[in-house]
Order: sequence, then C-alpha cells, then structure tokens
Amino acid sequence: MKKIILLLLAPFSLTAQQADVLIKNGKILDGTGNSWHYGDIAVQNGKIIAMGRSLKLTAAKTIDATGLIVAPGFIDVHTHIEGEEKRNPTADNFIYDGVTTVVTGNCGASQVNMARYFGMLDSLKLSINVASLIGHNDVRKAVMGSASRDPNEEEMKKMEAIVEQAMKDGAVGLSTGLIYIPGTYSKTEEVVRLAKVASKYNGVYASHMRDEGDSVTQAIEEAMHIGREAEMPVEISHFKLSGQQNWGRSTETIPMIIKAREEGLDVTIDQYPYTASSTSLSTLLPDWVLADGQDSIKARLARPEVRKEITAYMLKRLKKRKLKNFSYPVVASYGADSTLNGKSIEEVNLIKGRKHKASEETETVMEMMEHGGAGMVFHGMSDDDVKAIMKYPFNMFASDASIRIYGAGNPHPRGYGTNARVLSKYVRDEKVISLEEAVRRMTSLPAQKFQLSNRGILREGFAADIVIFDEQKVQDLSTYDKPHQYSTGFMYVLVNGQVTVEEGKHIGTRAGTTLRLKI
Repeated sequence: MKKIILLLLAPFSLTAQQADVLIKNGKILDGTGNSWHYGDIAVQNGKIIAMGRSLKLTAAKTIDATGLIVAPGFIDVHTHIEGEEKRNPTADNFIYDGVTTVVTGNCGASQVNMARYFGMLDSLKLSINVASLIGHNDVRKAVMGSASRDPNEEEMKKMEAIVEQAMKDGAVGLSTGLIYIPGTYSKTEEVVRLAKVASKYNGVYASHMRDEGDSVTQAIEEAMHIGREAEMPVEISHFKLSGQQNWGRSTETIPMIIKAREEGLDVTIDQYPYTASSTSLSTLLPDWVLADGQDSIKARLARPEVRKEITAYMLKRLKKRKLKNFSYPVVASYGADSTLNGKSIEEVNLIKGRKHKASEETETVMEMMEHGGAGMVFHGMSDDDVKAIMKYPFNMFASDASIRIYGAGNPHPRGYGTNARVLSKYVRDEKVISLEEAVRRMTSLPAQKFQLSNRGILREGFAADIVIFDEQKVQDLSTYDKPHQYSTGFMYVLVNGQVTVEEGKHIGTRAGTTLRLKI
C-alpha cells in the first residue's frame, strides 16, 4: 500500500510550478557583496519563489538575461519626493536609474501626519516603494512656526507627541536639517529629546548636519552624540566636504566614523557621487535673517544696515573659499524668473546690469531672496574627497533628489543619474570600488539600515524588486548643463514582481507600495 501511495504522489512532485515571471541565464548579484553567479529567478505574486540553475518552470513571462547583471532593486536612502508624487507618479527618473525604493522625509522636511501621507501614497500608487522619516523642521514649524528661540516645555511635549504618532504610523526614524530654518535654531538637547522618542520605536536618526564645511568635525560629533544619548542608529546624510578650503579633510572625517563604529555606535553615511551640492539660495545668508517667514525676511532686507551686514558676511565666506566671485552657485529653479535657470550668480548679476564685483553679486542674491529665493546648485567639492568617501564600506549611495518633472528647471543631475554614475564612472571606468560592492551599498546595506524587511537581497521569499542591467552599457547622461536626461543600460526593472521597465522603456506600471516600520 505504501508503495502505491508513493507512486501516486510522485508525478505531482515533478510537475513544473507556474510563475508570473521567469528570469533566465542572468549573472546574479544577490546584494550581499558576494561575487556573481549564473542562474534563474522565478517570481510569483510579488515574491521570489525560486532561484537556481536551469529552473524547470513555466511562466507567464520569461526574460532572457543572458549577459546581463540581475540585482536587487536599488534603495535610495536620501530623497525628497514630497510634493511631486501626484505630478509624476511613475517616478521615471528613479526607475530609469534602477531605483525601486526610496526613503523620503530627509533633512528635517517631511509630512507631519504620517498616516495621512502613507494613505495618500497607497491610494495614488507610485512606480516606486516609499518609506519615510519624520522631519524635525516640519514638526517644529507645526508647533512653533519659524521662531528663533528654544521651545518651552509645553511646546516640547507637543513636538514629542507628533514624533511619537509618526513612529506609530510607520516612520522609519527622525531626520534633522540643522542648516535650515527652523532647525538651525534648535539646540542639541532639543534634538536628543525627540530622537529618544523615535528610538523607543527602533527608528534611525538621519541628519543633515549643522555644518559640512569649516566646522564639519564638530557637526559629526554632534550627530554621533545625539545617537549615543538616544541609543539609536545614526545615518549622516550626504557626507562631504564643502568649500575649497576644506578639500582633503576626508582624511579627518572618515576616521571619525570608523572610530565611532569601533566603539559600538551604529553609524553609517550616504553620499551622492558628484562634486556639487544642491540646496536653497537662502543658505548663503546668515541664519538670523531668515527667521519668521518671507514677510520678515523682506522687512529685514529693506533696511540698509542689514544689507550691509549681509554683504560683509557673504564676502567673508567667499574669501574663505578662496574665490573672487559668486560663480559657484548656479540657479536650478527660480520662480520669479525662470529665464535665469542654469545661470550662476555671477552671470545673473551681469544680466541685471550690475558691476562685475562680488559686492554687487551679494545685492543680486538679496534681490532674489526678496522675490522668494531659489533652488541652487553649488559647485564646491573635490573629486578626490568624493572617491575617498566612496571607498568607505559603510556608505550608501543617495540622490538627495525629488521625483523630477521632465524639463522643469535646471536641477542637479543627481536626480537622474546617481546609480548609473557610480556603476559607469566609479566602478567600470575608474575602478574605485567593485561592482559587487557598489550593488551591496545600493541594496542590502540600506535595507538593513532602515529595516526594510524582505528587501535588498535576492532570496526566496523576499519581495521581487529586481533590476537587470548591462554593466558595460549602463550610463548616466544627465549633466549640469542638460540635466533632463534619463540613465541608460537598465533593461528591465521589476517592482513587487511587476515589470515596470521592459527592454529599456518604462511601461507605466505603478506597483509601488508604502514601507512602514513595524513596531
């Protein structure tokens, strides 16, 4: 009888299992940092159901990945997508760069009502997955506006309550932007108290530090102090050295991170692979000028003695940079006059008919601030520092970008080409790091850091976020002069098992979901 049963069951065990997608003959980089190997991957219901050589499965769709790298979908840990989700839900700039998941809410800027935000995203459906931090600056604004003072105890408790609710609703941690208003007015202890709330729910502390130039080492110490006090992991955002006077100081800053990890602090960093940053024009002005909103800024700028003080401040900082003109800040997006997009402050000043002098250029900056300010690209980093930071193994790659609206403004190229640039310039051409290491930094390392469970590795049972690319052809095309160009070389992208890029073309699939920290 037993033999008969075995005979009856045998045909069923040998029957080929049906899959939604079968990827054949790829060079698999699983995201762990291990070397590639040849194999197949089967996907069903958004999950990887089988991996191996020559899988004997039938599938609704079969992708021949011969000669191509098959890797986990890339995770961009530092983005700012708020406000652009509805304008471009297909998030083409991320998808074409191999990104299947983003972490938003960085630099202290986020939605405050996290439950409502996640609900909106789940209703809208993007082409990418989204996790979010809760941003300190917006929490502070919700309670105190842009006031340049310490919170009283009642205000502090209100901020703590907002952070706690956000964490309960699924935020992955707390972010700060300590060069931005009103974060710059916050003392360290205020941040520690809010970080302790996020820490109760196993969140990460992600910081745009108080300074990335002359006082960068003090800023690093503050970020790590907050992590230690709150007993939580630390992520230092867009790790860099700003200003020509600070070039080469990566020999100081990287050892600080190494030492902290040796002492037991879970601190990691992220980086965009460019020598220019991008932020607000307002960062050229003293912090005190920016308090209490646009009306207050305009009122201060109307006073000649204030303008004189601002000019002196800006010229002093320019001299520190060893520059004679404001050629390094370039307009990315100026609402008051879009014809100036792509022009440096030096060029804008001449267009406005002023003398070719730095003091006149400060007047141009103040005039632009009176008209609402502008988004800028700031050229001021060393490629040697970029490479030195890139070699540090606990460093992730991040775009620090929004969902791009194709053709709008003159934004930083990092929003289109971050991952492709790493894979082409720094892996293939200059061999700064290996392909296996680059993919690990784009996949399993960020998944581990931000607790994105079942993602970042190609493994049975994990979410089928997968990129398939040609390591010889992958290329960033976006430049400072012509930023609106998608990366090439990514032949297929799957998000939650759904084909989103097919033969190099985004086919409009919107299979992304929100990723909420489980508590």
